[in-house]
Amino acid sequence: MKSVLSDKHFHNEQAAYDFVEARLWPNGPVCPHCGGVERISKMGGKSTRIGAYKCYQCRKPFTVKVGTIFESSHVPLRHWLQAIFLMSSSKKGISSNQLHRTLGCTLKTAWFISHRLREAMRITGATPLGSAGKVVEADETFIGRLKGQKKGKAAWAHKNVVFTLVERGGEARSFHVDGVRVADLQVHMEQHLSHETNLHTDELAAYKYLGKEFASHESVAHSKEEYVRGEVHTNTVEGFYSIFKRGMKGIYQHCSEKHLHRYLSEFDFRYSNRIALGVDDVVRAERALKGVVGKRLKYRTTH
Repeated sequence: MKSVLSDKHFHNEQAAYDFVEARLWPNGPVCPHCGGVERISKMGGKSTRIGAYKCYQCRKPFTVKVGTIFESSHVPLRHWLQAIFLMSSSKKGISSNQLHRTLGCTLKTAWFISHRLREAMRITGATPLGSAGKVVEADETFIGRLKGQKKGKAAWAHKNVVFTLVERGGEARSFHVDGVRVADLQVHMEQHLSHETNLHTDELAAYKYLGKEFASHESVAHSKEEYVRGEVHTNTVEGFYSIFKRGMKGIYQHCSEKHLHRYLSEFDFRYSNRIALGVDDVVRAERALKGVVGKRLKYRTTH
């Protein structure tokens, strides 16, 4: 049986450029400087770098890497494609140490590659979750420990708080929030949920107020050992958290408060493009590749 990683674009630089160009420029080269598409030609010559084009409207050279997370990177494009596939196909993630060993790059480079890929996986311009007849589950969890914070009366006082919305049979969207008060959750629910949605939650007090904005609101009382009542439950979002926590504790082991939102983007992306929705590893990796445009992340931004 042929391995997916034996495909030519994972091992040949020209093939890697051809692969990326075919997906980011389906209708031909587009100048990232001026947006021109007509007066563009491929540059030739022995000293010309692979994949170089010149736009004769703005007179500037470019490659498919300009304006993407690949820009100004000295990592071969074929290694980027390997990293995209590995991160996209690993259910609980892949550590920077593992990427460093697999790609043969430094640990610092592998760490930066993984953060840029998480940026590519970040959802942008998405429509609200749920609609008439659809169920969205909302829940919150606590992970890690805030630097310098001591344990307080609230269970989450010294921890990072994560809030997640999961549409049954659909996508997940997670947010790093300050707490579990109405003000902490309201902005995300208003922005990411359709008002026609049927909302299912646990008995957190904030949901009693927030649930009034939706078609219906049902909750289960976990404190009374009620986990399912007919079709009412939060098992879907808790299933998402089980994968997230296994990845964060077992693969990544430590995550600073500053970078948590990027890890959430990674787990949301894989969940929202899972096998159950008809998305296999190859398609998922291609969807991640299409997200690289316009999301350049510089090293100093991550520190």
